[in-house]
Amino acid sequence: MAMNEQIILSPQDKTDALALLILRLGLVWFIFLWAAHKVITPTQYQNLARHFDEVDVSLAQVYAMGGFQIAICAFAAFGILRYFSYGSLLVMHFFTVTRRWDGFLDPFAVNDRGFPINRNQVIDLAVLAAFIALVLLVRRDHFSVGGWFARHDRARWWM
Repeated sequence: MAMNEQIILSPQDKTDALALLILRLGLVWFIFLWAAHKVITPTQYQNLARHFDEVDVSLAQVYAMGGFQIAICAFAAFGILRYFSYGSLLVMHFFTVTRRWDGFLDPFAVNDRGFPINRNQVIDLAVLAAFIALVLLVRRDHFSVGGWFARHDRARWWM
């Protein structure tokens, strides 16, 4: 393909790209909310780190992590450095999933008032599957900065 020549998308390509755009933006919003809460309520995350990981983190560390995650979310929202940004979101979420295995072993547990206490773990698995699908389908993600660069035969580091 000659420089500045673009690939024409078929109707199926456009449908796939639209589906991936919706999936990508939904997943970014999911992680962004958690990242933004690190900035809004940092002491909550200090307490979570102490409770789950038995480590003390400073407010500066919580703010830095939240800021880094928000930046990754922005990259992913626009589809910039797709393998890096989508993969980073996948790894972040996978880390969360690995810390909640006990709920997967008892998905129908209810508390004394009959409220299901492990259903968030089921949601975590569905979101993890969606992140894996997003990464696997990155080359079908045409409605992104990386997709535009790929269709216009531009620098591949944007992929």
